[in-house]
Amino acid sequence: MEIPSVDALLGRGVYYGAATTEAAGLRGEDVFVVGGANSAGQAAIHLARFVAHVILVVSGPSLAAGMSDYLVRELAVHPNVKVLLSTEIAEVRTDGEGRLRAAVLRDRTVGTTEEMPAAAIFALIGSAPRTAWLPEKVMRDPHGFILTGTALGSDARTSSDSPFATSLAGVFAVGDVRADSIKRVASAVGEGSAAIRYVHGYLAALGSPVPS
Repeated sequence: MEIPSVDALLGRGVYYGAATTEAAGLRGEDVFVVGGANSAGQAAIHLARFVAHVILVVSGPSLAAGMSDYLVRELAVHPNVKVLLSTEIAEVRTDGEGRLRAAVLRDRTVGTTEEMPAAAIFALIGSAPRTAWLPEKVMRDPHGFILTGTALGSDARTSSDSPFATSLAGVFAVGDVRADSIKRVASAVGEGSAAIRYVHGYLAALGSPVPS
């Protein structure tokens, strides 16, 4: 979120990612979820089973742009979920022991701010792939995710049959770092398992020993 007061509280009230592991320990509290896509909506509904109130903070003017319709409808009728559109977290406040106490919200339309009690903030705002270390020959999309398979185009493809092959021969990409992949653990595990066959095929074509 690139807010110094927020970053200082990582693991002490501020969390990036799903809320599953922390939810049970927040019974009766007010918590915030930041994000406007499905992962944020699902986290808000999950948390609402445990906490007093969930405030879903969305920077855009509508949920429909990034969230499935079934989630939008469920959030609209959930008794302890409140959705704040065109809103962002400006900063946070701490208690005397350095833990999260409150969030300062900014209305992006009029610029006004409001402080609200907060026991936790869960940010589900997407991801940034750490692919800068790769050589330039490995093609990426504008966001840094690695292009593979047919996404490369015929001129850049190094393998005719592998959906995980990159633009650099012998380099394969799977899971979240791959462009257009399903950003889920189960999907990443499946892709990794499937990619091994193509790795073996590449090594065999080179005449290299295939790991057993």
